Amino acid sequence: MTRFIIRRLIISIPVLLGISLVAFFLVQASGDPMAVYISNPNLSAADIERLEKAYGFDKPVYIQYFYWLGKAVTGDWGQSFLTHQNVLDMILQRLGNTAILMVTSFVMTLLISLALGIYSATHQYSAGDYAVTAVSFFGYSMPSFWFGLMLIIIFAVKFREWGLPYLPAAGMYPIREEPSFPQLIRHLILPATVLSLVSVARYTRYLRSSLLEVIKQDYMRTARSKGLSERVILWRHGFKNAVIPLITLAMLDIPHLFSGALITEQVFAWPGMGRMYWEHAVWVDYPVLMGIILLVSTLVVLCNLLADISYALV
Repeated sequence: MTRFIIRRLIISIPVLLGISLVAFFLVQASGDPMAVYISNPNLSAADIERLEKAYGFDKPVYIQYFYWLGKAVTGDWGQSFLTHQNVLDMILQRLGNTAILMVTSFVMTLLISLALGIYSATHQYSAGDYAVTAVSFFGYSMPSFWFGLMLIIIFAVKFREWGLPYLPAAGMYPIREEPSFPQLIRHLILPATVLSLVSVARYTRYLRSSLLEVIKQDYMRTARSKGLSERVILWRHGFKNAVIPLITLAMLDIPHLFSGALITEQVFAWPGMGRMYWEHAVWVDYPVLMGIILLVSTLVVLCNLLADISYALV
């Protein structure tokens, strides 16, 4: 196992280099990184030219890439063109906020989808199974921005108009109150629910299909013939094999959640990395964009490795 992990980590180096190369050229091709300065009326053409030379934009793109890569591997991810802050510091400031939202939605997703998937598989073609299937298809097909807006209208706006306990529609904490854990939980409910919706629907369908396939295997019938209870058969023999496809989905969802669900964070004004990515993508602030892409790419490679290790453990 140790040799396997070391080999995978070594292989991940050229993979990350390839990802960074493609991402750098795509970001550069998406717009003019000097747009944030050109739009500033206080800067003259000479100022713009001087800034282009200072940032190396007067050089070919491939030279710019190697210049960025050389600094990135030493931990210097550059400065934002928009805010002039250190990119790594900016990401670390938002990383905690995204982690709170990610962990909450991830735990919600696993708990709900495991319960629904197991129930649906063990009660195949029952009314409950059809209900779970219908809800899963609904969740899988609903655009997250529409679902988020509907939740805001109902639970934040209408509940307040009706005099019922309502939920906040945006942010992490109230503006005029001291931050507190109960307030954080209240602000988490709506965005975490939206972020979990699609994943719950997907996980439930995968687990149901996988568990139904496992239930029909010969070793499950052998376990029944030995007189074992259905609970023991399901958890000790069936679930461990059925959950392997779900591990792949869950591990690959972690980088997506860490990068910040861009739409969800925008709808609920959650100050995470997804919202930051959108804010800086508008101005082609490529040091920030490349920093987030590099972080997410690293998470993808590591989570793939964790998925492989989890297979063996399960």
